[in-house]
Amino acid sequence: MEKAEFYLVATPIGNMSDMTFRAVEILKGVDLILAEDTRVSGKLLKHYGIETKMASYNSHSSEKTKEYIFSLLEDNKKIALISDAGTPTISDPGVKIVSQLYENFSDQIKAGFLKIIPVPGASAVLSALSVSGLPASEFVFYGFLPHKKGRQTIFKEIAGNNKTSVFYESPNRLEKALKSLLEFCGVGRKVFVARELTKLYEEHLFGTVEEVLEFFQKNPQKIRGEFVIVIEGI
Repeated sequence: MEKAEFYLVATPIGNMSDMTFRAVEILKGVDLILAEDTRVSGKLLKHYGIETKMASYNSHSSEKTKEYIFSLLEDNKKIALISDAGTPTISDPGVKIVSQLYENFSDQIKAGFLKIIPVPGASAVLSALSVSGLPASEFVFYGFLPHKKGRQTIFKEIAGNNKTSVFYESPNRLEKALKSLLEFCGVGRKVFVARELTKLYEEHLFGTVEEVLEFFQKNPQKIRGEFVIVIEGI
């Protein structure tokens, strides 16, 4: 008997060559690809000759979109979810639809008529941890920090963590984040900053918070692109 399948397919975080053979095969074989931004994902699909139909799924998706996805799965279709870059649902709105599948298709999942399948690949948080030199057997991941409310509370928590902490940051808030780390963690705490992972201008910086902050203050031209910040535990 044919069964419905819902794949969570990781895509490159910058370097197109980081796409896995399995990911390409899955995306070519499903009935529909749900993309965070079809314009962004369209470039990836074109690069790999993937002609599968795409539909948009993001934080603004309507109830009608959810019902459409459900109807396809009820017809035993195969769907793949991808984000703009990296692993779906990790700091990504795709987590909502996966949660809804478990809530609405619990009986089908238990009976094996719907399978939710991960297709692993690139992940910015794991890539940064792997080269940080900081302990990664246990870590706390904060994703993108809030812009205002709750931001200071998180920095206080990071300061008291005995595990490695990781978060994503944008260029316009990088210096502010490093100043907050210095304020709450004090001098001497080690930090690793990865910029533009897997891309042409990838760069890593390791040192104390004050050393890394000083570097970026002296080299403001380096404050561009996407950042992953890894902080040692106490």
